[in-house]
Amino acid sequence: MRPGLYRLRDGSRVDDAIRRAGGATPKAGLQLLNLAAPVADGQQVVVPAHAAKGSAVAAGPSAGSVSAPAGRVHLNSATVEDLDTLPGVGPVTAQRIFDYRAKKGAFASIDELDAVPGIGPARLEQLRELVDL
Repeated sequence: MRPGLYRLRDGSRVDDAIRRAGGATPKAGLQLLNLAAPVADGQQVVVPAHAAKGSAVAAGPSAGSVSAPAGRVHLNSATVEDLDTLPGVGPVTAQRIFDYRAKKGAFASIDELDAVPGIGPARLEQLRELVDL
């Protein structure tokens, strides 16, 4: 893999970004990534190393997903596990957010979270400062 800036076509996925950068190395922990997640302009894709056998892998954005600036969770690439770390979002709602994104495509705005079952106006306001596109 060759770190750097790469141009990708609209609609590209994490897998496309990794291939464009020369492909994964044998040490890459691809199983920790959602390779089908859409890639947004300006997004950094971080590929973690495999965890040593028998060691735990940290959950959350540092475990191979792409995070937005200031520790925010990046809605358009977060895993279910990343989404589950948000306050007020349990595993069921995290899965609903993930499924909504998989069905409808990348979130165009944070306000679109309101369309996800289980997220109403109050929860949306709570999450607004914790997520990014």
